[in-house]
Amino acid sequence: MKITITCIELKNPLKFFLLSQKALGIVLQLKNTNCVEMKKRGFWTRHYTMTLWKNEADLKRFAKSGAHLEAMKMSGKIAKEIKTLTIDSDTFPDWKIAKSILEKVKPIQYS
Repeated sequence: MKITITCIELKNPLKFFLLSQKALGIVLQLKNTNCVEMKKRGFWTRHYTMTLWKNEADLKRFAKSGAHLEAMKMSGKIAKEIKTLTIDSDTFPDWKIAKSILEKVKPIQYS
């Protein structure tokens, strides 16, 4: 199974409202996929998600379509930076471990 861990750091706290709008569409899209489970958490300008997938094909199909694709196209308007990593695992790591894993990932940065 595949787990994708993502962190988005917002440009400023007011971008939370746009992030929330986009996240609603993504969550609705997730409900119509083969995503096994999803977790999210965040505060102020830093927000995290973890998704569990049966296989990489389902993950890629989701990432490259629908509300998720549209959100990615405008991520530069919302985010200061985004970090994402996909790992092989059948269970989610706890949040402390997930965050420490992401610290080592090179971010996509937006100006």
